[in-house]
Amino acid sequence: MADPVQVPSGEDVALYDLILEPETRIARFRFVVPAIGPGGPGYAELEADFTHLCESYALPALAETSWAARQIVISMSNRETEFGVADYDAVQFFEAFRVESGVCVWEQF
Repeated sequence: MADPVQVPSGEDVALYDLILEPETRIARFRFVVPAIGPGGPGYAELEADFTHLCESYALPALAETSWAARQIVISMSNRETEFGVADYDAVQFFEAFRVESGVCVWEQF
């Protein structure tokens, strides 16, 4: 796991996985936030962290590699999970952003 990342909520957040999908140009940044779940912060308390992670962590990281993402997906879970495999015991939150002119724009579905 990477070094802790500072976020507005003040929770302990660390990157544990990055998946780049060249055919769709989706970059998936997967973070562990051990405190989320029963008795811990919920989505509402972490909402500002998603935009912060996209703009302050994901965009700069991609700029270092010159990888052009069309979309950035930020996920947070209370533990590491295997990508694409259902883990019913894990608490997970996801948000997607499109990248426009070097800025993260929250996807509204």
